[in-house]
Amino acid sequence: MAQSSNPPLGNPVAIVSPQFCAPYPVDLTIVRKLLSITEGDFTVTDVNGNVMFKIKGKVFSLRDRRVLLDTAGNPILTLQQKILTAHKRWQVYRGDSTDAKDLLFSAKKSSLIQFKTQLDVFLAANTKEDVCDFKIKGSWFERSCTIYLGITSTIIAQMHRKHSVQSIVLGKDTFSVTVYPHVDYAFIVALVVVLEEINKNGKRNQTNPNRALGNNQLGSAT
Repeated sequence: MAQSSNPPLGNPVAIVSPQFCAPYPVDLTIVRKLLSITEGDFTVTDVNGNVMFKIKGKVFSLRDRRVLLDTAGNPILTLQQKILTAHKRWQVYRGDSTDAKDLLFSAKKSSLIQFKTQLDVFLAANTKEDVCDFKIKGSWFERSCTIYLGITSTIIAQMHRKHSVQSIVLGKDTFSVTVYPHVDYAFIVALVVVLEEINKNGKRNQTNPNRALGNNQLGSAT
């Protein structure tokens, strides 16, 4: 995966916890089961194939919801789509909570109409949201994206989606992620899952224009 010549970050990017920040690049593989009843099951492994996280979808939920678990099954993050929003905002909370006091960050589409994927990420303390804290740029057709620190050119992670006949046969999507040194890799995993969910919903709307129209009519809040 392409590397950046950016200088090292002045401070660790520890959004979830400093325990998920390494002083070296971390390469992860994220595999999504396409034939899962919950449509939201992911497994995250390191370069040696060791499982680091699992993401489970909630069954029979009124809204899209995912929980990121550690290897012992403890909830680290809860990812939930905010209902009635045109920008497809997802909110991420600490543990298995969805209380406002436990909100860590949210992510939404930078604009309603996009030819290339762009998401703005706001930390919970950034209530004005005049400027995003992180930005995701990429193209779903190119199957890749780059995550930046705010509106700077400083790269903190890159993702590439693998596509093969084997992935189709096995009913799995595979993503390769490189997390840069001193960057919270649990945070990056959550962003990749949110990106995938937003793009998945976009594909559904492309195949069902009436659904997209209905979603936009339901609400224009971000």
